[in-house]
Amino acid sequence: MKQPRDSAQPLTERLWYKRTVAAVDEYLRERLAADHGVPASLAEAMRYAVFGPGKRMRPVLVMAACEAAGGDPRTALPAAAAVELIHTYSLVHDDLPAMDDDDLRRGRPTVHVVYGEATAILVGDALLTLAFDLVAGQLPALCGAQTTVDVTAELAQAAGWRGLIAGQVEDLAAEGRQIDGPALERIHRAKTGALFTACARIGGIIAQADPQKLGALTTYGEAFGLAFQIIDDVLDEVGDAARMGRPRGRDRDRGKATFTSIHGLAAARERAAALVDQALGALSPFGAAGRALAELVHFVAARDH
Repeated sequence: MKQPRDSAQPLTERLWYKRTVAAVDEYLRERLAADHGVPASLAEAMRYAVFGPGKRMRPVLVMAACEAAGGDPRTALPAAAAVELIHTYSLVHDDLPAMDDDDLRRGRPTVHVVYGEATAILVGDALLTLAFDLVAGQLPALCGAQTTVDVTAELAQAAGWRGLIAGQVEDLAAEGRQIDGPALERIHRAKTGALFTACARIGGIIAQADPQKLGALTTYGEAFGLAFQIIDDVLDEVGDAARMGRPRGRDRDRGKATFTSIHGLAAARERAAALVDQALGALSPFGAAGRALAELVHFVAARDH
């Protein structure tokens, strides 16, 4: 993950980023290859979901955090892949007719459109359970039993009823209703932010980070995750629809509460900028080793899709 000196080069073109994404994708392809014990239709639909367009921000964050804390990012691969599987499962289920009812995801037909609603539900279930299978089966040999337990707990808490699922439930309940800023922030911190925070913490846990550095990674992940979601709300209003693979104003048209609908576009941008500064400030204990994490924040702040 050695990083180039050219700060003007887009993140997605930087060698360290491309190598990290390639390592994650190779690992996922090996685990999702055809298996005689898995129905071919299920394996095909799982691969369709996992290998759609995407930037792999969450697994890259896991590995960058591991390296920043002094660990070998290669030991974090099973956890990084697991995070991506959990994220993908959440998108597959989020797109279902009973949830957000989306026909497109990143410019492609969603899983339930291509394979049917029942298969999409099972694909999500399979991806979620495979994530924990990878951590339990692959991580002990790399990091030891206790680290595996700690990583498993982080994943379960972030993806579970106090994290991602709680945020999704509250997000659905808020559709078409007036809610205030603190309620919206609680939703975003759970639905989107919890998994990003877990990514940063898991990287630190695998690297055996000391309490100061693990605390810094926690602060970084919380600020990063909320900034990411606020910028997503901004892009729903002003982003490049063709590059996003979805029309503008989708959330507004559905009556979803967003930072822009509650606070306005200017205030949302200001809050995102403040969170970006907070995330960058949290990296001070890492010095030059935190550069990749800083580049991820700058990328999120500047993205247009």
